[in-house]
Amino acid sequence: MSRIDVLMPQMGESIAEGTVSKWLKKVGDSVQRDEPLFEISTDKVDAEIPAPAAGVLAEVKVGEGQTVPVQTLVAVIETDKSAATTASPSAAAQRTTAAPPVPPPAPPKPAPPPAVVAPAPPPAAAQRAPAASGGASAPPPPSPAPVVRDGGGDGGETAEDRLRTRSTPLVRKIAAEHQVDIAAVPGTGISGRVTKQDILTFIERAQAAPPTAAPPPVARPASSVPLSPSVEPWPGDRVEPFSKIRKITADHMIMSRRTSAHVTSFFEVDYTKIAGLRRAHKAAYAERGANPTFLAFIAKACAEMLRKHPVVNAAVSGDNIIYRHDINIGIAVALDWGLIVPVVKHADELSLMGLALAIKDLGERARTKKLSPDEIQRGTFTITNPGVFGSFAGAPIINQPQVAVMGVGAIEKRPRAIELPDGSDAVVIRTMGMLSLSYDHRVVDGADADRFLADVKTLLQDFPEGAV
Repeated sequence: MSRIDVLMPQMGESIAEGTVSKWLKKVGDSVQRDEPLFEISTDKVDAEIPAPAAGVLAEVKVGEGQTVPVQTLVAVIETDKSAATTASPSAAAQRTTAAPPVPPPAPPKPAPPPAVVAPAPPPAAAQRAPAASGGASAPPPPSPAPVVRDGGGDGGETAEDRLRTRSTPLVRKIAAEHQVDIAAVPGTGISGRVTKQDILTFIERAQAAPPTAAPPPVARPASSVPLSPSVEPWPGDRVEPFSKIRKITADHMIMSRRTSAHVTSFFEVDYTKIAGLRRAHKAAYAERGANPTFLAFIAKACAEMLRKHPVVNAAVSGDNIIYRHDINIGIAVALDWGLIVPVVKHADELSLMGLALAIKDLGERARTKKLSPDEIQRGTFTITNPGVFGSFAGAPIINQPQVAVMGVGAIEKRPRAIELPDGSDAVVIRTMGMLSLSYDHRVVDGADADRFLADVKTLLQDFPEGAV
């Protein structure tokens, strides 16, 4: 007889906690090794977690909707079925009413509060110690007192002090841009860490405060000051809370609009030649399990032109522009429960066939929650394709910290006026579609964006048959 502990996995270096979103087995059920056991949500990815061993699910320690740190015991698998069936009756109830597996951490030692606003930390310091971001549903511990930093390292800090000031790179980036000392922000995450919601709310309250010579008062925890106004439901309305992925998306979109100066350009593209190439090569692609979709052609054209236009493949870090060497194209995937952007790494090194296979694979695994955290990180440019739902064109929001995102409109046959070789005009039926590019005007000028779009359009309209 042996008991196998099932722990909350660490789904990436910067992930410090996870939420059990759904149990796929109940207490007393038999499980096979590597069979999906439960689903989790983190600030990077939703995923199914497989059973580490075959046996019977004897105990569930963490209920659905509960957020706990990584390596927390969430369940027990008993390899002896008879022992599992004698588990306490309360084990089943723990599935929905489990108590937090670890007690709230003790608050760090009090210290005199520092000024709320301080110079941004140097980039090297800002990149150390990644940790969890917002969305935790566990009850927040009491907000610890701010910690005074002397700039001389961690010499006088306790372990609690270091946990208190840990945050995600995104939180540190927001804090640096607004010159906010993270230690002055009340944190509602695990161990009092500062979440995206905390830093955004703190900044909003500081900006709304009347001018005064004294430092503004410390903001209340973000959970008590929602960014969205409170709206009263009417009789017959259905109210449901944001899912974790929806909350993360909402926070990220709001932050992006605040961060980047959004401008959008639109180009119309004639896909008639590509439509013919797709018909000619569709059978050959199908033999290898691929599909030469319009999206694959567009991704290929973007990968080629991002090397020619590096500013569109860049990122902003403070007052610096980072020109990315890698060309990693994110492809937005619409899910029933939200939106996710898996990334095709080194897209410029792939053939059209390779891109078609990669896009298909990532899309299928996104819908079945099989993506790893690494597969949705390190994107340098994003393509979103609302055209598959019939949208003519759109102005998408930039996927931070990138500086540009392309929107693909519906591709369909439309009448178009053309000039014939003899100089006369005619109206013909062509396969047409719109491409839009939202870009960060802090870095990308309109001329840069339009040159990039013009080159992508030219390649798509005269796509070389040898590249198919």
